[in-house]
Amino acid sequence: MKNLVLALCTLLVCTKLTAQEKWINLFDGKTTNGWHSFGEKTAGAAWKAVDGALVFDPAAKVNGQGGGDIVTNEGFTNFHLQLEWKISKNGNSGIIFFVQDDPSKYKNTWHTGPEMQVLDNNGHEDAKIISHRAGNLYDLIVGNEDHVKPADEWNKVDIISNKGVLEFKMNDVTVVKTHLGDDAWKELIRRSKFSKGESPDFGKVFSGHIALQDHGDKVSYRNIRIQKL
Repeated sequence: MKNLVLALCTLLVCTKLTAQEKWINLFDGKTTNGWHSFGEKTAGAAWKAVDGALVFDPAAKVNGQGGGDIVTNEGFTNFHLQLEWKISKNGNSGIIFFVQDDPSKYKNTWHTGPEMQVLDNNGHEDAKIISHRAGNLYDLIVGNEDHVKPADEWNKVDIISNKGVLEFKMNDVTVVKTHLGDDAWKELIRRSKFSKGESPDFGKVFSGHIALQDHGDKVSYRNIRIQKL
């Protein structure tokens, strides 16, 4: 019996370790390694590691340079992304995924990648648009905002894309869930700002990089990690 208990305990520990090993840290807490500004080779100077967080500080721009959205060096298809964000008062940012990192074809990250909105719902003008509030699938699906914490507080989010199903969690509660690429998805895009000519490939490619948005306001991200599914 003792040997059986020991074997079961060993199996449980190994299973737990295997699950933990699936997580890949996208931010080491100290540098911007693994990230670069859209279309560039390194991250702009306005993105810095500060006290274990990846912070965009617009005041750190020099002559308007050093900002821009930052993008993971690696691309992903089926994944579970997890992180925490904290937006400044009246601030705006976003977590964009399936980004095609090709500025020769696309002017901005959001021309190809859908976005989870990061916003101060109580202070930013964009919050007046119901599909532009924090936790929403930006301009496409209105989420449940009951679980969003206010400016200057950390929000934990999960973005899960697996075999055509997209799910957003805000502070461990599912706030958006939809299917990618079906007729309902195409109709969402047709009725959105992304149906305009500048975004002809938006929502059509379900593999790409992850980006954090420079929308001109201070924002912090931490505990950024991902699992390939």
